[in-house]
Amino acid sequence: MAHTLLIGFGTETGNSELLAMDAQKKAGEYDIESKCACLEDVKVDDLRLASHLIIVVSTWGDGEQPDNAQDLYDAVEELDDNALNAVNFAILALGDTAFDLFCEAGIQWDELLEKKGGQRFHDRIDCDTDYDDDAEEWIDTVLEKVASSTGK
Repeated sequence: MAHTLLIGFGTETGNSELLAMDAQKKAGEYDIESKCACLEDVKVDDLRLASHLIIVVSTWGDGEQPDNAQDLYDAVEELDDNALNAVNFAILALGDTAFDLFCEAGIQWDELLEKKGGQRFHDRIDCDTDYDDDAEEWIDTVLEKVASSTGK
């Protein structure tokens, strides 16, 4: 299995981690080699090495990145434009519509990865607090795309 899927999560409360772990479990059902990791444990080179990248991230505070996603976000921000032109990505954003900056962390990742040359292989989904069904459907669709692009 030469193709790999990196599922990175950024979270304060654990919801993004649970979704990322669920995505990794489902990836196995598609025979997709995957790695699931907290974004604080992911390096820029890890992003470049994966054939596909899924970021599951929740918005914290007033539209901020979770603490465990901030360092990688800052590192990616410092890259030259087109530095991630081989990265195929998709973003699952969690938020709460009670806040003005709904899903802002996910929106920021989506825009940043595109600015750095990444290729969005599936549209971002912005999920409210009752995210289970929408997130599950999105994960299934994304994994089907990864599987078909890797010949699985």
